[in-house]
Amino acid sequence: MKANALFDLTGHVVVVTGAASGIGLATSQVVAANGARVVMIDVDGDRLVGAANSVRPAGAGVDTVEVDVRQGGQVAAAIDDCVAKYGRLDCVFANAGISGGPGFGKPDGVLETASLELWNNSLRVNLDGAFHTMQAAAKHMKPRRSGSIVVTSSVAALRASAAPSYGYHAAKAGIAQVVRVAALELGPHNVRVNAIAPGPFKTNIGNGRMHTAEGAGLFASTVPLGRLAELDEIKGLALLLASPASSYMTGAIIPVDGGTQA
Repeated sequence: MKANALFDLTGHVVVVTGAASGIGLATSQVVAANGARVVMIDVDGDRLVGAANSVRPAGAGVDTVEVDVRQGGQVAAAIDDCVAKYGRLDCVFANAGISGGPGFGKPDGVLETASLELWNNSLRVNLDGAFHTMQAAAKHMKPRRSGSIVVTSSVAALRASAAPSYGYHAAKAGIAQVVRVAALELGPHNVRVNAIAPGPFKTNIGNGRMHTAEGAGLFASTVPLGRLAELDEIKGLALLLASPASSYMTGAIIPVDGGTQA
């Protein structure tokens, strides 16, 4: 089989949350470029419009929906509407998330002063948001006996990082376990569930720390490849997990981290 057939998404419908920027936008771009219709979801409606305009020239079609993933009803309604409109749901990327916080020496990086507000918000957006998205996708994929659910976790699920946030680490580790449990449940229904665990990427989520010379140097010093990842470097794995090429992969937590887990 030729590579283009393995990764062909023509006729597929793919939903991406957190799609207005960063990893979500990169994912939307690559699946659209390989034939998928993309439903881009984000809480920032204005930014989402601009992001969608950058995706449309590459793909079969793009829809946008403004959704707060903390609200399970909004997520379910968006995915229900997608299936009602297009009659199928092939892949969902539960990618929406927020930053881990300020790191060592800052209020959320010191246990006794960690902010309960930051803790709760990280869990609501990162963990609850992913769970709501997975639930809404499974509702449609199980009866059809087909589909791929991909969730953005983090290397913070696999090891403590150099800039800790208790809520962020807890949420991303929780995602990893939810993915494993869901893979066991949904496997008999031919629905695959996997997680991507990015290391330090150049994204808006890390602007406060990574986009300074000091912050970039700190993060890069923890990476064997010696640099932060470019957003294009997530596209290969995102396409793999959305495509027939990964038909025997489920329950995997896959680092894209420049070797930090070596």
